[in-house]
Amino acid sequence: MTLRVDRKNGVPLYVQLRNQMADLINSGLWRRGFKLPPERQLADVLGVSRNTISLAYKGLADRGLVTSQQGRGTFVQRSDVLEHGSDHDDAEARLHVLVDELLDEVTEHGLDLTAVERIFQSRLEARRSLLAGIDVAFVECNSEQLDFFTRSLELGAGVRVLPVMIDDLLDDTKGLQEKLPKMDLVVTTFFHLEQVRELLGEHVEVLGIALDPEVETMVRLAQLPEDRPVALVCISEIFAERVQKSLEQSGLGYLDTRIELSRDHHTLARSLEGAAAAIVSPGRRRDVETLRPDHLPIIEFIYKPDTGSVNVLQRRLLERHRNRGGDHIVVE
Repeated sequence: MTLRVDRKNGVPLYVQLRNQMADLINSGLWRRGFKLPPERQLADVLGVSRNTISLAYKGLADRGLVTSQQGRGTFVQRSDVLEHGSDHDDAEARLHVLVDELLDEVTEHGLDLTAVERIFQSRLEARRSLLAGIDVAFVECNSEQLDFFTRSLELGAGVRVLPVMIDDLLDDTKGLQEKLPKMDLVVTTFFHLEQVRELLGEHVEVLGIALDPEVETMVRLAQLPEDRPVALVCISEIFAERVQKSLEQSGLGYLDTRIELSRDHHTLARSLEGAAAAIVSPGRRRDVETLRPDHLPIIEFIYKPDTGSVNVLQRRLLERHRNRGGDHIVVE
């Protein structure tokens, strides 16, 4: 076993392991079909939490390097030589590989590249137009995260996203339990999936998505000194608890995070005094910017649906419209 972790180099443990395992795959040392160690076993060997291994394996799966088979384990799927960068960079690198493979096949069959370009553009526009006018309800438990998702969920132009607080769904004072079944799809996080399904009933499809904190955010947090507190400024205790759990899963549980929910300027200013940085939710950044001491770093903690979840969501919406007979696009 050539894997190792360095708790002092400022990079989250799961990112270190993900990159090391990607190197083993891309170098050919772990070949296609190779079975990765069970999560619990690898966690024990390396002295890290099982969640750290899960995040590393998930990162490999998002790149298409490994695949998990229920009851059998995780196996190397393919090797793509990629530079270690952001998830966006990795996605673009995979896209280049896929496009090159398509063009090679087109050339081998003697097809006209101009015709290929015209057909591809036509199919792309058809798929974009299909998503226009779709209604999606997104259910979350805290307003700051819900607002961010509503503005940033990348489902394509024309998709309408209805933000729904889970407390409002529980109280049903707005008739949401009657309104949501009429949406094209109801989406929530895996954390609330079973609860939302129970509230809406079996006849309503509810899709769960996975959330990940931005890697760049975790790297910045890992570089903070251990001997000074960090102010965690947000709106709800639920969001604060989620952030603390994410820190623990990433090997950053040692940070002394001091939660501040108050909007009172004097209270907030006292919380920022002596802090190494201010971790802020999307809804509190402006509050902190007006009060922070000179040079106090502000680190916005953002959760985003992972690429795989967004792809599944888009495909599911396309399938729903195809099943209604409204379009002839075939979803593989």
